[in-house]
Amino acid sequence: MNYARTALLLAVLTAIFVALGAAVGGKSGLVFAFFAAMVMNAFSLWKSDTAVLRMFNAQEVDDRSAPEYVQLVRDLAKRAGLPMPRVYVMNNPQPNAFATGRNPSNAAVCASTGLLETLNRDELAGVMAHELSHIKNRDTLTMAVAATIGGAVSMFAQYLQFGMLFGGGRSDERGGLGVIGTLAAVIIAPMAAGLVQMAISRSREYQADRMGAMICGNPLWLASALRKIDRSARRVENPEAEAVPAAAHMFIINPLNGHGVDNLFSTHPNVENRIAALEAMAREMGVTSAAARGEAEPTDWDAMPNASDDSRGEVWIGGQKYTKPPSPWG
Repeated sequence: MNYARTALLLAVLTAIFVALGAAVGGKSGLVFAFFAAMVMNAFSLWKSDTAVLRMFNAQEVDDRSAPEYVQLVRDLAKRAGLPMPRVYVMNNPQPNAFATGRNPSNAAVCASTGLLETLNRDELAGVMAHELSHIKNRDTLTMAVAATIGGAVSMFAQYLQFGMLFGGGRSDERGGLGVIGTLAAVIIAPMAAGLVQMAISRSREYQADRMGAMICGNPLWLASALRKIDRSARRVENPEAEAVPAAAHMFIINPLNGHGVDNLFSTHPNVENRIAALEAMAREMGVTSAAARGEAEPTDWDAMPNASDDSRGEVWIGGQKYTKPPSPWG
C-alpha cells in the first residue's frame, strides 16, 4: 500500500508540475516540464531524504556531539527492531521533529534544538519512538517524496508570480496560457501544496502514536510531549517550514501558523484527540500518571517483550497489563 500511495502521489504531483509548465510555455513548456518532472521523480525517490534535511539546515550528530540524544535513539531503534538511523539536529527554536529516508536502512531522524530544550528525557523518548514508527511503517518515503516535489511546485508558483509582476504570462506564439491562465496557475499551485499535505493520510499519525508508545513503553510520555510541543509551537514560528508548506506533514506537530484547528486542510489530527487516544491506550496497558512522571521504579528494558514482535500491538497490549513502564535507559 505504501508503494502504491507513493506512485499515486508521484503521478498527481507530476501532472500539476506539467500543467504549470504548460501555463508558462505552452506545448514546449509542457514537454520541458514533463522531462524535468521525470528527473525530479527519480531524484526524489533516491535522494529526497538528503534534500529534506538540507531544506531545514539539519546537522548530523554523533556520540561525541550529542551523546545522550544519540544513545536514546540507538536504544529505541533496538527496541523497535530497526537499524540505527542517522541522527540530526536542526537549529530551530520551535519544538518539533521528523523522520525521513526511503527505507529503514537509509533513514534519519531529526529533532529541533527547541525540542531538545523543551522536553525531558522520557518525553523525548516518546517523540523519537513516534518518528521511528514512521520509519518502521515506511511512511518516510511518501513523506519525503511529497516534500521534495511539493516544494518544487510551490517554488514554480512563486516564479510565475514574480514573472507576472514584470510583464510575464502574456499569450504569444509559444502557446502560453496568457495572463488569465498564468494567474490561475499562481492561485492553484499553492493550493496544490495543500493537496500534497492532504494526500498523506492523517490516520498515519494515530498509527505512529500507537506504535511509538509501544516502542518506548509508555503512552503518557508521548502524550505529555505532544501537549508541551503544541503549546510551544503555537508561539514560535518556523520560517523554514513556512517557506516549504508542502513539507509540513513530515513533522510530529504541524509547524505552520493556524494549526490549532483540525480542519479539512490540516495535515495532522487535532492534538487533543491524539492525547486522548494515548491516554486511553495507557489505561489499557495499566500505566498510571505517577509512573509517567517517573515516580515508579523503571522496569528492565531488555526484559520486556520486543515491540517489533507484533507491529500492530494487539497481542502485546492486550496480552499483559503493565503497572510500571519500561525504560530505554535500564
